[in-house]
Amino acid sequence: MSFNQSEFFNLGYLDYLSYKDTFIHRLDPRAKLIATLIFIFMVISFPKYEIPGLIPFFIFPIALISLADIPINIILKKLIIVSPFALMVGIFNPILDRKILISLFGLGISGGWISYFSIIIKFILTISSVLILIATTSFPGICMAMEKLGLPSIFVLQLMFIYRYIFVLGEEVVRTNNARELRSFGKRGYEIFIAGSILGNLLLKTIDRSERIYQAMCARGFNGNINLFRKSNFKMIDFFYILILTGIFIVLRFFPVSHTLGKILITFHF
Repeated sequence: MSFNQSEFFNLGYLDYLSYKDTFIHRLDPRAKLIATLIFIFMVISFPKYEIPGLIPFFIFPIALISLADIPINIILKKLIIVSPFALMVGIFNPILDRKILISLFGLGISGGWISYFSIIIKFILTISSVLILIATTSFPGICMAMEKLGLPSIFVLQLMFIYRYIFVLGEEVVRTNNARELRSFGKRGYEIFIAGSILGNLLLKTIDRSERIYQAMCARGFNGNINLFRKSNFKMIDFFYILILTGIFIVLRFFPVSHTLGKILITFHF
């Protein structure tokens, strides 16, 4: 997989995927949001040394990717882009926690390594579920669901603007950086006072851009409300979607599914 700057800031492609017409896409955004929140809560509720219990939870994102016809490479690329944060969070665990907890093929594995891998698995599960939620609902749809679930509209509106325009700002940073590199020779253009000048220029561009965006929105009749292209109503199928998934998550969380499947495989000599 190759990466470039436009791809780095192209989270909007997930919103584009949300206009597909599958069973998952047609569900009410509130149902998908609630199910995803329950999934995340169940995943992060595992203790720090738990790994086998987390593995069955991969069923949820894999099933959604399949049912919603989401390109898995898009989700993987987004995960890789943000993965350095997760890798840094637990990077000192193997150093601080050296107590050997298990032995695998004669090799002792410390609690630090186990908790580190547990953090990475939790990161993959939670972030992929959020990315899939955006790809099947769109970020405006998620914000609309949050508003209907009781969150203050001003908070939801600010969240939408941050999501939408942080990438516009990111693209502006990329253009400014490209312009600096084109005008730099050798080590020139990398001095600290040049960086201050660039940041000041970026701030002025941001203010000017925000004023033009707001004027354009007012000219198009913006009244503080965001209307979605796809209308939805909470139906019985949405209720059953939450109910069934919650039941599955509870079973996966509180019953040793991995150990049970392992014993079955050993019993029948698979």
